[in-house]
Amino acid sequence: MEYNKVLAIAGSDSGGGAGIQADLKTISACRCYAATAITAITVQNTIGVEAVEPVSPAAISAQIHAVLSDIGADAVKTGMLHSSETIMAVKDALHEHRAGNIVIDPVMVSTSGHRLIEEDAIETLKREFIAEARVITPNIPEAEILIGKAIDKQSQLPEAARELAEKYGVSVLLKAGHLNEDVLTDYLYNIESRTTLPLRSKRLYTNNTHGTGCTLSSALASFLARGFDLDEAALRAKNYISAAIEAGALYTIGHGHGPVHHFHEYWSADK
Repeated sequence: MEYNKVLAIAGSDSGGGAGIQADLKTISACRCYAATAITAITVQNTIGVEAVEPVSPAAISAQIHAVLSDIGADAVKTGMLHSSETIMAVKDALHEHRAGNIVIDPVMVSTSGHRLIEEDAIETLKREFIAEARVITPNIPEAEILIGKAIDKQSQLPEAARELAEKYGVSVLLKAGHLNEDVLTDYLYNIESRTTLPLRSKRLYTNNTHGTGCTLSSALASFLARGFDLDEAALRAKNYISAAIEAGALYTIGHGHGPVHHFHEYWSADK
């Protein structure tokens, strides 16, 4: 037997709720084997990010080579890529190993408002890297940067997702979490089939939303690694994150934005 394998390329979160820690938990909970390449060490907790210590591009590239030359990966998820040099190192390493099923979470700003990417790296991300993905998973502020226009209504999301997909030549899962509606609808524009898939969920009022973007993208990569088509993988990832948020709302941890419950399927507050 073989594992379905996912390589997560992202920054470390010392608080354990986002970044590579959320990726490891999510990939494991979604029944895949998780390998990692760490791009930065962040000093953070539920209140915010205090510092970011980058890992050198050479060391990031070496981690990717070490994993892909031996273990391999059925899917790759990228998160925090803080500099142009980091982005190009990741792109070149993935190219060398002909990596597929690449899910890019275009991380730019943390939940607490801390910028996690250099200004010139945004242009490198747009120009050099996004086209490498099978699917990208921007939230609304990230989508606004990538598309160059404001998005402030639920009704704009389907067209914005399609426009992003056409601009970059990749499928787009556009997340609605920054809107205020009681029922939120994320939209997957599947460029492979030229179709739009709405993914609805009820808004849950909780402070425990740290790492939701990392978790969703890692779940999506996991279900792609397991062989599901893009629409089914997105639906399963949406169901997973919704259940993780609902279960995580029952807990108190830290003094700020706590994590979702990555292992809600396996243990809960009443067990």
